[in-house]
Amino acid sequence: MSGYLIVSYQNVYGLSIQPRNEGEHDMSTEIIGGKTEPNRHSITGETKTNLPAPLHPARSAHIIRDDREAIAVASRLASRFAQEASARDRDRRLPLKELDEFSQSGLWGITVPKEYGGAGVSNVTLAEVTAIIAEADSSLGQIPQNHFYMVEAVRLDGSEAQKKFYFERVLAGDRFGNAFCELGTRTVFDFQARLRADDGKLVLGGKKFYSTGALFAHWISVVAKDDEGKIVVVFVKQGTDGATVIDDWSSFGQRTTASGTVILDNVNVAPFAVLPHQASFERPTPMGPIAQIIHAAVDVGIARAALADTIDFVRRYTRPWIDSGQEHGYEDPYTIAQIGDLQIRVHAADALLERAGRYVDAAVASPSDRSVAEASVAVAEVKALATETSILVTNKLFELAGTRSTLAEYNLDRHWRNARTHTLHDPVRWKYHAIGNFWLNGVNPPRHGAS
Repeated sequence: MSGYLIVSYQNVYGLSIQPRNEGEHDMSTEIIGGKTEPNRHSITGETKTNLPAPLHPARSAHIIRDDREAIAVASRLASRFAQEASARDRDRRLPLKELDEFSQSGLWGITVPKEYGGAGVSNVTLAEVTAIIAEADSSLGQIPQNHFYMVEAVRLDGSEAQKKFYFERVLAGDRFGNAFCELGTRTVFDFQARLRADDGKLVLGGKKFYSTGALFAHWISVVAKDDEGKIVVVFVKQGTDGATVIDDWSSFGQRTTASGTVILDNVNVAPFAVLPHQASFERPTPMGPIAQIIHAAVDVGIARAALADTIDFVRRYTRPWIDSGQEHGYEDPYTIAQIGDLQIRVHAADALLERAGRYVDAAVASPSDRSVAEASVAVAEVKALATETSILVTNKLFELAGTRSTLAEYNLDRHWRNARTHTLHDPVRWKYHAIGNFWLNGVNPPRHGAS
């Protein structure tokens, strides 16, 4: 009998480990020596319980004051995060320590509006910060995506009291995780989770998957439908009775995002914790473009990292083909030409990412049907190019670097695995359709979180 472990935050200060029945999950984990790793053997009758450092509510995060500081802090963190990124991926070592450093740096609070004490950075800066971190470690780049999404949701539709409270928590260093999507539904927006009124109380129930960041969060942001069929977001404090986070993410890519399951079993909810999220799409808002530009930035970061590793490997190890007549692999004329082609594509993705950020900023400043549509299309353009570029660069890495680059000791396949996994967010074929329909037929993209 194989042992399956649920990582369940029974309170904010500690973890409990609960066995699951055999066969319910393909991925098993155990907590060993202060880190979470894949379970490499079956467990019979017992589980290991050497727990990592507990997740404490953050209280003293640094406050970043402007865009320039945000870029500087991101660059400084990225240099450290990159050092063990390959090892974290190879061992599936969840980045608990790194996430604490990340959120305490103040970067998770950079989009809090200035009137509430934050830096209110531009979306150009938000995208570049994400790309910088994702270049160092694409899992760390992705984990805050839904956190920033929820900060924007509060900005758009939170009450004044909610804004003051949740923005204060974000600036203190608290992290939002997501519990949005569900397995087995007709579409990604066919939410079965329900927030229902029951004898004068609000009760939340459902099961979520792809819950990126929930395992590491102080607050789990749950998307559900209320009794009127309206989409709402419910903030569930980590450790709330009935809320269980399971580390069963078994994808071959983005391995340390812990994007597994959240189970909500009759969770009592205060009205203060509920946002009317559907309202963000019933009027023109930049909600969708902000969600998507962060995804695009992760893909840009992966492409940057893969190209840098390709150049480094070719310079250090790759031999020239016998017919080239050259002494070094980096002198091969066909390799030189293809590196040039890849660099152009990465620079083009960089440029489109910055351009898209400017369009999103315009939609934030003056939201209208036209400005939001333009922002959505601009973001779709960079998402399409970043998808194709990240997959191309991570594939070309091996062709140009040679067979030696496939050895496990280098773990360079992580770039392709991460690109292939992350670019599956929101099919790129529909980005091309939205772009073409806008420019050819004047049809605005639909308004939702994937557009």
